[in-house]
Amino acid sequence: MDRNILVTGGTGFIGSHTVVELLEIGDNVIIVDNLSNSNPSVLEKIEMITGRKPIFYHCDVTDRKALTNVFASHEIHTVIHFAGLKAVAESVAEPLKYYHNNVVGSIILMQVMEQFHVHNLIFSSSATVYGGNNIMPLTEASPTGPVNPYGMTKLAVENICRDLCSSDQNWHIALLRYFNPVGAHVSGLIGEDPLGIPNNLFPIITQVAIGKRDKLFVYGNDYPTQDGTGVRDYIHVVDLALGHIKTLPFVEENPGVHIFNLGTGKGYSVMDVIKAFERVNDLTVPHVISSRRAGDVAECYSNPDKANRILRWNANLGLEDMCRDGWRFQKQITNHKA
Repeated sequence: MDRNILVTGGTGFIGSHTVVELLEIGDNVIIVDNLSNSNPSVLEKIEMITGRKPIFYHCDVTDRKALTNVFASHEIHTVIHFAGLKAVAESVAEPLKYYHNNVVGSIILMQVMEQFHVHNLIFSSSATVYGGNNIMPLTEASPTGPVNPYGMTKLAVENICRDLCSSDQNWHIALLRYFNPVGAHVSGLIGEDPLGIPNNLFPIITQVAIGKRDKLFVYGNDYPTQDGTGVRDYIHVVDLALGHIKTLPFVEENPGVHIFNLGTGKGYSVMDVIKAFERVNDLTVPHVISSRRAGDVAECYSNPDKANRILRWNANLGLEDMCRDGWRFQKQITNHKA
């Protein structure tokens, strides 16, 4: 391919898996990351998997001078923008931090792109932009209405992208709304390794299974679902990364803003995930039922038909793959740290 793809947040969970897939198809990758929720050792792991090393800049997307230097040093073809804070509870406690990093950072990035005449952008958005009372499954036309500052920042950037494309026909932008990425690369070398307390179900399951935590709290078993626990659309992170690969040629060829759901279209309950993890890995995950968390909805899962049809992308890895690969990674990092 020999394109230079700039990946912001490229050492993070989804970013690192996407970098691997980009390198595998022959693209050159330049990573910009402030390492606020990732580890620089990921760069070595990426090279171990692919035999190729991405170019890395330790800088923040809110740092205009540093970003300008990156663009001046490389002829960038497309930007894949992952860099963003993503903890819902933290966004409620520190909204200014989230708006500054996620919204201001995106504006500065797009301004620098404009300066260097780079107009291809794939933006990492989220299913949190949808409203809480939507009919399932969610389509790209479902009403938006985020219920927390994190979701609001994602929708704000989406709206900025829309306005930008309305003002300038040169821009080609894809907004990819993710559902619940889990699992890890089949090598066990890269996966989700949150620096603080995990915000999502899956890394808590793996940490309980390895003995890092005593038990898992299941928040609510009285939802109107098949077993009373919340239902979500879990997608293997490698399938999600491949969704970006499929989006690249589409973005090149299609001006304007285009929205795609990247999910499996299947809803799994919290108990479904726990039982699958126990079954696949032949172990027990101690868990207790706790009260519901504020802001949680009973069900949230996607209709990915648009991405299936237009991008020719499908999620091919199932819940068992997610559980097996995620556990392999957890064991690898625990053994490494020991």
